[in-house]
Amino acid sequence: MELLQLLDRLNYHEAWIGEHHSGGFEIVGSPEIFIAAAAERTRHIRLGTGVVSLPYHNPFLVADRIVQLDHMTRGRVMLGVGPGSLVHDAMKLGIKPADQRRRMNEALDVIVELLDGKSVTRKSDWFDLQDAQLQLPCYTRPRMELAVAAARSPTGSLAAGRHGIGMLSIGGTSPDAMAKHTQNWSLYEEQARLNGKTADRANWRLVTMLHIAETRERARENVRFGLEAFRRYFRDVATFPIVPDDMGDAYEFLTRTGAACIGTPDDAIAYIESLLAGSGGFGVIMELAHNWADWPATQRHYELMARYVHPHFQGSRELRGGSYEYARTHHEEFVGQSAAAVQMEIDRLAARKVAAE
Repeated sequence: MELLQLLDRLNYHEAWIGEHHSGGFEIVGSPEIFIAAAAERTRHIRLGTGVVSLPYHNPFLVADRIVQLDHMTRGRVMLGVGPGSLVHDAMKLGIKPADQRRRMNEALDVIVELLDGKSVTRKSDWFDLQDAQLQLPCYTRPRMELAVAAARSPTGSLAAGRHGIGMLSIGGTSPDAMAKHTQNWSLYEEQARLNGKTADRANWRLVTMLHIAETRERARENVRFGLEAFRRYFRDVATFPIVPDDMGDAYEFLTRTGAACIGTPDDAIAYIESLLAGSGGFGVIMELAHNWADWPATQRHYELMARYVHPHFQGSRELRGGSYEYARTHHEEFVGQSAAAVQMEIDRLAARKVAAE
């Protein structure tokens, strides 16, 4: 919660909160509850479910809750969905992993119709809707922003393209991962075209991993705090290891392979530029909120990102730089004009004194 408040003050545009029910590290069980509290503690930042695991919920209730949040936040909420990434979450609910992606597609089709104001009658082996229609329209018109998580499986990109909604590329940004993300975007474009939707790279969000400090040495020292615990979680609990088992040093692997950036603001700029070039372009760069560093160093990381990295890509300092350069190159001319104007007033005052005498 304190992180979201910090990001709001630093003018970050959005934050996405996930849903997990086991594993001991990712401990938000309801992103909707978390967002409701975060919305009261922030002013500007947009808040998304990143993601609601659709197979775990009746789709009518998902749509109803997100519309309520849309009104409570006055349009700051976004709905991100996925099939659920932790197998043990699904097993606790008696859901077979093989059914998760099918269920996500079935639920998403219903949710999109409900958010569009339609009445839905549909029966599946896990839900039964009879003349289901929401009581309230979305606060955001025509509806709030929607996105589907996409990692290694093509399911997310196909679903997002079918509905013409956003795609959240998760699973890292190593060269291998980027190849899969780019392939998924191609699938998105194809599905969008087949369904009469327009594919817009502005709707593509890419999730990467960063930690920066004033020097590379300090950044490396900072991540000693939690990088190994992070590595163990993704190796022992999550469904895919970010750092392979046979790699002894997580820092060396992440920085050498380009799976993450641990360095300075300049390193972060170069890293993001390489992702833009390698992907062909995307709309939003997102950071995975990890605990590699302790809280003070983590806060400093986000401050450095906001101060140096974001302006580079947003072009927010270009006019300031141009204004400074114009004033600098005309400095002698302007100083001369200013001195002449001052001397003119001095001479004018002296002339009035002489006239008065």
